[in-house]
Amino acid sequence: MIKTFRRIFVLLVFFTVFLELSAQQLVQGTVVDLNSSETLPGANVYWQSEPNKGVVSDQNGEFQIPVIQLPDFLVVSFLGYEKSVRLIQEKDLIKPTRFFLLPEDFNLEEVTISERRSDEQIKSLEMGTNRVSLETIKTIPALFGEVDLLRSLQLLPGVQTAGEGTTGLFVRGGSADQNLVQLDGAPVYNPSHFFGFFSVFNPDALDQVELYKGNMPVSFGGRLSSLIDVSLREGNRDRIKGEGGIGTISSRLTIDGPLFSDKSSFVLSGRRTYADLFLRLSSNEDIRNNQLNFHDLSGKSTFYLSEKDKLSVSSYQGRDFLGLDRQFGLGWSNWVSSVNWSRNKSESFFFDLQAYHSNYSYQVEFQDPENGFEWNNYLTETGTKAKWTTLMKNGAEVYWGIHGQLYRFLPIELIPATDSAIQPISTNPKNGLLNNLFAGAKMDLHPRLGMEAGLRWGLYQQMGPGVDYIYENDEPNSDSAVLDSIQYRGLESIKFYQGLEPRLAFRWLLSNRLSIKSAFNRNFQYVQVASNSSAGLPIDRWILAGKYVRPLRSDQISLGVYQNFDGDRWELSVEGYYKDLRNVIDLRNGAQVLFTDQVETEVLTGNGWAYGLEFLARKTIGKTTGWLAYTWSRAWRKVEGISQNQAFNPRFDRPHDLTLVLNHEFSPYWSAGLTFSYTTGQAVTFPIGTYQVDNQSLPIFSDLRNDNRYPNYHRMDASLVWKNPNKGRKWRGSWNFSIYNLYGRKNPFAYEFRQIYNDDITFQPSEGPVTSSRPGIVKTYLFTFLPSITYNFQF
Repeated sequence: MIKTFRRIFVLLVFFTVFLELSAQQLVQGTVVDLNSSETLPGANVYWQSEPNKGVVSDQNGEFQIPVIQLPDFLVVSFLGYEKSVRLIQEKDLIKPTRFFLLPEDFNLEEVTISERRSDEQIKSLEMGTNRVSLETIKTIPALFGEVDLLRSLQLLPGVQTAGEGTTGLFVRGGSADQNLVQLDGAPVYNPSHFFGFFSVFNPDALDQVELYKGNMPVSFGGRLSSLIDVSLREGNRDRIKGEGGIGTISSRLTIDGPLFSDKSSFVLSGRRTYADLFLRLSSNEDIRNNQLNFHDLSGKSTFYLSEKDKLSVSSYQGRDFLGLDRQFGLGWSNWVSSVNWSRNKSESFFFDLQAYHSNYSYQVEFQDPENGFEWNNYLTETGTKAKWTTLMKNGAEVYWGIHGQLYRFLPIELIPATDSAIQPISTNPKNGLLNNLFAGAKMDLHPRLGMEAGLRWGLYQQMGPGVDYIYENDEPNSDSAVLDSIQYRGLESIKFYQGLEPRLAFRWLLSNRLSIKSAFNRNFQYVQVASNSSAGLPIDRWILAGKYVRPLRSDQISLGVYQNFDGDRWELSVEGYYKDLRNVIDLRNGAQVLFTDQVETEVLTGNGWAYGLEFLARKTIGKTTGWLAYTWSRAWRKVEGISQNQAFNPRFDRPHDLTLVLNHEFSPYWSAGLTFSYTTGQAVTFPIGTYQVDNQSLPIFSDLRNDNRYPNYHRMDASLVWKNPNKGRKWRGSWNFSIYNLYGRKNPFAYEFRQIYNDDITFQPSEGPVTSSRPGIVKTYLFTFLPSITYNFQF
């Protein structure tokens, strides 16, 4: 093994040197606002002699563009700014150059919601990738006026929701735990507040968000369905600035500016609800003593160490707490931190190093002399990632790297109160080490044919300390006897898995406005949730791959057609996909997974598949912008021991999904937003009858799982925004008026099958007065017509 790794290391070093020597010359620079010194991401950069072969500045405003021939004029343009045209000669290749752009008078006819080149959809190799600008997200009508990143992504094709008001995402037939949600490269295990009603991301602190649901870059892995890559923004290096908002249930504040000098900056952002403050105003003591709140705190510091080196440090901490009359308490929290170092070793060779740590925990307390307890759990993921990138003379991009991940799932502990009759519970810890090697390349094989190919190799090791159980016939189930158990010391090997993940994508240009793309992706997932809740709960049981629970695997093929119209003002795309899932787990009927140390006896393993067709029409320029999205899709699971061994639909299977998003600028002062959603009702299992036990009616369920459906879901939201466009003022404010569920649709959140007691009283001579009852169904819905108001400000 040591000799093998030595050989790999020698080959990597040789490959690095070879590529650096053969790399192409580049012009490297940063696009900057002349007035504020803020960098401008998404600026178009191209040679005047080759206007169709440009690049776009990255999230830091930086770009690298291959040299065609010198001297030539380099053009830098950005919406709302004067165009910069500069003569570039050989001497300008020595060091990076800053391009300062001067803001021009704003023209409402050229409002855009896209932060990319207008023809990027046609010419890039990306499939199943969506970017929604933060400005667009802030204009979408929101629940309680709380602008929400994840709820905005639900409006895109191929993304389903868990139900009314929630932020849970189900992407192309995958469950919620199959999405990798990361903040500056660090995974976030529970990205929601208030049991899924709000996401943990404060939009004022964010720079950009990217959703990958098809051709996921080979440098990422660990989840089957999607990557949601969220970046915190960097502070400006000119002066202290701030922004925030005061809303219906929460307020937020973000401050950024230079840290020590113009070579460093910071951003600090906070948000807190005050729902519990209103509870204290109640005259009812039972309500007054309750608590319900969450808070977020995030920060990022950036240091420009030299012209070639940049270092950034990011951290996020968020917590929720629900307390009922000082007797019951439930709290959960995320704390993620990351350090990123970027180095431009030469004009065409780049190195990125990242280290991160993610911690998720929850705690439940019940204050009672006889049955009181404290229940808690912690899990962490620590990782490092190194990536090398080079640009070749022929314009190809080649990258490779290594990614190490350490999982530590601490014991679940139930600690009874001093005089409690409850017995203590403590499970055994679970640990895993995942090392990934990856390499990929993007190139043009022909002026019309582009290709991206890559390979990711995952080496997973479950290791001690821990315990494995030996079952009768080596089959863990609820009826199997435990024959023995094996104790493992720290770092001792328990189970090993490895898997190759090939990624391949092609793009064929039929014209400058029309292209066809196809892709194949394989992904492995070594950590998942064992839960019967589709919406996701703070106490969900995360489990690692081991002896009895194999890693998940998915293979996805996709094919799409992309076209732009009307001078790139309109973008149209149609994508079809088929996904094959292996080693999918589901819970047995009546399974109990929260406190058991033998989770493998409560789950069953099977396979799944999903397929669909996604349509997206998007208008990116003009006074009116937005998109229309429609998805037809199906998701299936087949697990031996469930639904009479027949294929069934998971709860998030919703064949038809339609969304409309519109934003219109009436004037520099007034704008409006409108969203409409329609989707098939979620798949559920309703009772087929009842039986009597001790004078109580209990439901009888069919053996077929999710053979029924809720009614179809639809809702319309609207918002109206007034803002002061005067950029010369030190304080600028705006008002956002939103209405959630504009026409008051009572979409079902849950159904309860029980006895309905009537108001009339009958008299039975042998029994006296009796309250009559009948079996019935009670529907619970959450929100009808719900207005909200938010005041936003900048200074």
